[in-house]
Amino acid sequence: MVGPISSEERDSFAFRVKAGLTAIVALSAGLIAVQAEASPVAVVVATLAGAVVGAPLIWLAIPGSGGRQRRDPPNREFRK
Repeated sequence: MVGPISSEERDSFAFRVKAGLTAIVALSAGLIAVQAEASPVAVVVATLAGAVVGAPLIWLAIPGSGGRQRRDPPNREFRK
């Protein structure tokens, strides 16, 4: 039987997903430049710009590392 996923594995997977999606955004910008018949320098600039703009967007869209934090139950007293 398989045990629960550790926090390290969860963090590693979340980072890989974020890096992969950032690469897709960057390559998409480069492919758009290729489709527009831009020069090779412009394609490289567009790809780098896609990475610079895409990374913060991906990190904003997928916050945290994916790990779940266990919260302590609130200390409340109820009146009868």
